[in-house]
Amino acid sequence: MATFNVELRRVVDDSYEIETGFCLQEKLVEDIKNSLVGNITKFAVVTDSIVKELYADDIAARLRSEGYTADVFSFEAGETSKTRATKEFVEDSMLEKGYRRDCCIIAVGGGVVTDLAGFVAGTFGRGVPFINYATTLLAAADASVGGKTAVDTPLATNLIGLFNQPRKVYIDIAAWKTLPERQLRSGLAETVKHACIKSRELFDYLDGHMDEILRIDKTACEHIAGENCAIKYSVVMKDERESGLREILNLGHTVGRAIETVSGYRLLHGEALSIGLAAEVKLAKRLGYMTDEECEKVVSLLGKAGLPVSIPDYIDREQLVAKLYTDKKVKNGQLRFVVQKGIGDVVEFSEGVFAVKISEDIAREIISEM
Repeated sequence: MATFNVELRRVVDDSYEIETGFCLQEKLVEDIKNSLVGNITKFAVVTDSIVKELYADDIAARLRSEGYTADVFSFEAGETSKTRATKEFVEDSMLEKGYRRDCCIIAVGGGVVTDLAGFVAGTFGRGVPFINYATTLLAAADASVGGKTAVDTPLATNLIGLFNQPRKVYIDIAAWKTLPERQLRSGLAETVKHACIKSRELFDYLDGHMDEILRIDKTACEHIAGENCAIKYSVVMKDERESGLREILNLGHTVGRAIETVSGYRLLHGEALSIGLAAEVKLAKRLGYMTDEECEKVVSLLGKAGLPVSIPDYIDREQLVAKLYTDKKVKNGQLRFVVQKGIGDVVEFSEGVFAVKISEDIAREIISEM
């Protein structure tokens, strides 16, 4: 019997830039002309049915005017499209158009688009480069840093995917003006979450500048976009593969993701997360990590953003409790929650451990109070 050792040690630099500004389509094309993705000349612009006419068609046209090959591949907008079937549809459509390993994917849209397109890029031709052009506040807050890509399943959200870093991210704040008000408010939930886990200063800024943010004031929106990136980067740089610290980005998501799924996606992600954050502060107070006043401040800020803080009557509470067990933090059949510590911090229960086991009875009691 013989043994052959295959040595594959390597150093990989997955660094990339995030550019924030207004109307960045021309900057994207200029960067591509200046070798952002090397000598690639074929671009698959992946988007949804709403963003297609607003931004994706224009970006593809700009690329074609510069001599590149560019085709738009779109799917129905909404979380219900973030599935393996949609991924397969995009892949098959690209193959039919002659796209192979010599292409680059440009994801133009919100979190659903960037999650799905990044996943496609990670597997298409065993991996092709991709660029994110984020058009929503939610994507700016949640999808621009970290490289997590995934699709949903009937059981739960984001359980199938991979880590895949883009070549560059563009956050186009001008695109936020095209968002329905409900979508804009939904995007604020991830920003509030970032403030809760890492920055009392950002929390107070949101509390004092909510009106300007909702009006898409340039200064206010650039500030929160930058803060979102800095906070998420400060976590991801220490735990790219979610082995410990990165779990704090799941604050509010144990209940939030369950509500999102059980609602049949009648609730937007940020709306469901807001309810999850409201539930989490109740848990934190019960465990002795937050005061009544701190809890009220969090719930008040969510309300100021126009986000829900109670579970809709149409959601079955027992079905919701059962759905908690599909959360990715569950280990050995035990529910685990990230817990807030005051405002701007989370509890580290032991070295490198940021989630704690919570009994189903306690989870049920918290849910029943909402």
